[in-house]
Amino acid sequence: MYTILHNSRCGKSREAIKVLEDSGKEFEVREYLKEPLTKIELQTVLSKLKLKPIELIRTNEEEWKTNFKGKELSEEEVLDAMVEFPKLIQRPVVLDEKSGVVGRPKELVEAFIK
Repeated sequence: MYTILHNSRCGKSREAIKVLEDSGKEFEVREYLKEPLTKIELQTVLSKLKLKPIELIRTNEEEWKTNFKGKELSEEEVLDAMVEFPKLIQRPVVLDEKSGVVGRPKELVEAFIK
């Protein structure tokens, strides 16, 4: 079973949903802007992705530029930023029980689910 962290307004995220639908594999959708991730959930996601918190940040988002750009933040502070501003999280993220992938481009999702 796969889980996709999805933003319905994002074209790349919609492409990843299509890849999953076309694959015939079971998956669930988590619209993380409507149902934000907890700090513990984010830590689990990062562990599966093998990324540091800053590597999952969308640094071009206005919330990042306004509130955090140019500041030295600890990993805890970056996690707190993603909890407070979930829009900062890279998308889409596709996960299984053990690992995951940031699905940009969609070919990364295709390779991950094979």
